[in-house]
Amino acid sequence: MAGYVLQKLGYALLTLFGVVTVIFLLFTILPGDPARMMLGQNESAEQIAVVKKKYGFDQPIGLQYLQYVNDLSPVSFHSTQTGDYTYLAEDKYKAALLFTIYETQVVLKWPYLRESFQKNGKKVSAVISETLPNTVVLAVSAITIAMILGVLLGIISVLFKDGWIDKLIQLISTLGMSVPSFFSAIIFAWIFGFLLHEYTNLNMTGSLYAVDDFGEGTYIQWKNLILPAIVLGIRPLAVVSQLMRNSLLEVLNQDYIRTAKAKGLSFFTIIRRHALKNSLNPVVTAISGWFASMLAGAVFVEYIFGWNGLGKEIVDALNTLDLPIIMGAVIVIATLFILINIFVDIIYGWLDPKISR
Repeated sequence: MAGYVLQKLGYALLTLFGVVTVIFLLFTILPGDPARMMLGQNESAEQIAVVKKKYGFDQPIGLQYLQYVNDLSPVSFHSTQTGDYTYLAEDKYKAALLFTIYETQVVLKWPYLRESFQKNGKKVSAVISETLPNTVVLAVSAITIAMILGVLLGIISVLFKDGWIDKLIQLISTLGMSVPSFFSAIIFAWIFGFLLHEYTNLNMTGSLYAVDDFGEGTYIQWKNLILPAIVLGIRPLAVVSQLMRNSLLEVLNQDYIRTAKAKGLSFFTIIRRHALKNSLNPVVTAISGWFASMLAGAVFVEYIFGWNGLGKEIVDALNTLDLPIIMGAVIVIATLFILINIFVDIIYGWLDPKISR
């Protein structure tokens, strides 16, 4: 089992290394001058040259890539010469010195995602730490809605198999899987946040925290979570309901179910005591994958509903070409996606030893 875990971690590091490489190359070849993005279009050539020197933008792409990886790596190398870009300035990040070789310091630190171009030099890690929790709350709420309603609709479909209720649920599931999230967000915001606002008391836009009337503090506005959570959960809900229906029908054809029927147990008792638990395996598998995907899929949903999460921050950064925030957010999402999949693989290997062999 230990070898299996180490193998998965090795694959994860290689995958993350590939993601970092692709992201760096993709945003490096984009047109535009990072130094000018930071300073504005009216700054002098001398100021732009100073910024390029400070952040290493005047270096060849290969060297910039090595410096970027060095910033992201928990163990990094830094020059002791103050004029070098790799010099570890006190305002850059905190690090613990491991040892020094000639004029190079080897330090241990948290990954450094650099600074925003547009937020007065605010660290990208600070921006992400402020917005990521809101995205996690939204994703957990959406996946909870999808799990509960999806399982319930799947059971109802089986209870009314081939009837009009079953066909209606399958039609709704098909629409839920095919309609893009941004389109669903617009429709839900318009209907429930605008047309029916008098009855629902829901807002078209709004985040988890709202400022009080006196502007002295914030409070949690739970009703703003309802619409984006439902919209984000529509697609996984559709998948879960279909998986639950098919899995439950398959389980109901097993021999031990026939034995339970022969004993005179009611159909509801058979489902509740025997079939339901065994039908949830593929559902749990799908949910684990969807939760990781939701962190990336919340981008447009958050933007349309004005939800101050990481997805909305990415869209804002794209509009202002704030490349460090875009790159940092994508790397964080990719890392979370990889970690969740590793955790799921380890659980599978623990439940079924054949997988880890």
